[in-house]
Amino acid sequence: MKRIKLTVAYDGTNYHGWQVQPGKSTIEGELNKALSLLTGEVIAVTGASRTDAGVHALGNVAVFDTSSYIPAEKFSYVLNQRLPSDIVIQKSEETLPDFHPRHCACRKIYKYTILNRKFPLPQYRNTAYFYYGNLDTDKMQMACKAFIGEHDFAGFCSSGAQVQSTTRTIYSLGIQEERVPEAGCTDNLNAGCGSMGRIITIRAEGNGFLYNMVRIIAGTLIETGRGRINPCDMQEIIASCDRSRAGATAPAKGLELVKILY
Repeated sequence: MKRIKLTVAYDGTNYHGWQVQPGKSTIEGELNKALSLLTGEVIAVTGASRTDAGVHALGNVAVFDTSSYIPAEKFSYVLNQRLPSDIVIQKSEETLPDFHPRHCACRKIYKYTILNRKFPLPQYRNTAYFYYGNLDTDKMQMACKAFIGEHDFAGFCSSGAQVQSTTRTIYSLGIQEERVPEAGCTDNLNAGCGSMGRIITIRAEGNGFLYNMVRIIAGTLIETGRGRINPCDMQEIIASCDRSRAGATAPAKGLELVKILY
């Protein structure tokens, strides 16, 4: 018996999240089905992050135990021939028998993408939250500073979370932006373009995140960019542990699990 570690990328648009749900298509369910057919064993993977419906990943991690003769590094190749095209194994490797992707110390990196321009772009319809109005990214960046460090993030967690503690540590949180052509523009140098649209990316790295925590942080930073929340008040909002003082939960499609570092 050996334990195999998978690094999994997926477009979560067509799935009801990671975790198996009766009668619904999930990432975990597709992996279990493909692995069980491949090995002839009853396989149930254990995932590092149970992403919600519509959330994407570049590097989620899962493990499973098997007696299969298939070499660990070959599982990625044979699985990718059997999985739907929106789920792709990036790497497969043998790991320690007691390695558990949720119980081992790690850092998780998420990004949240906002398409900020006059009209939406179909290329981003499943991977970014479209927002038409002006967003002040300087204020958003200023507000990010309050999140750094260890805090009780009870005010940034959706109800229904089953955790012993709501204290988490955020190592970094920042805003990046990239200019994109506005409607009718062919490139950024076109003198007739006028104002340009933007791709705004919120990137967060921490030792773990509560249920919907990154999406609530994103929603709060969006409200800050709109001028509805003063960045100077962010430290007080976090300390209050009051969910009603934070912003709305941003839509799932803008969120992506980038990497898990063990």
